[in-house]
Amino acid sequence: MKLHQNARHFASRKALETPVVRSVAKSGLVRLHTRIFLGKADPDRADEREAHLDGLFDATVDTYLRALQDGYSEAEAREITHIQANFDFYNHGWTEMMEFPAEELEAHYERYQDFFETWEITIDDPLGQFAPPEGLPDAPSTPELLENPNHPHAKGGFADDVYVETDDGELIVGGQDEPDDDEIDVSQAVGVDETESDD
Repeated sequence: MKLHQNARHFASRKALETPVVRSVAKSGLVRLHTRIFLGKADPDRADEREAHLDGLFDATVDTYLRALQDGYSEAEAREITHIQANFDFYNHGWTEMMEFPAEELEAHYERYQDFFETWEITIDDPLGQFAPPEGLPDAPSTPELLENPNHPHAKGGFADDVYVETDDGELIVGGQDEPDDDEIDVSQAVGVDETESDD
């Protein structure tokens, strides 16, 4: 998958790992991701998906932290959560929101199969053990779109590794080297710094 990565991503990771600002950072990341993906949704369907997306992204932040604890890099941990979201979009037939084409679902799953199997995550059950006990808020599906999927926001051809695009436009396979903790400014984190930013 192709992701962006900059200082703000590392700041958000550190904020999530810091008890004093964790809840603020998590809320900010959930709001940001819901806003971004509602912007990719069919405008006639966006409002009915908002609560579901809030719940989905709240759960994937927990996945992100677990992946970091399990030794995955920032880029890999974030990619894992994006793959989960795309599984969910696919299951609902929300193909216009997907970040990679449907034919790459299995390839993305297989790259993180060890992690996914450990936490009982599958394409059909994108959250696995990270699902909230009460489940996610319901949202109407559009399964008819799976017959001839339209992926206006998908970027294919990046299923073999994590690809990171920097602010300078450089594409780095595997992600950037992570800065030392003392080089990361938590005040730049999403939710802590309320400046709007894309993921």
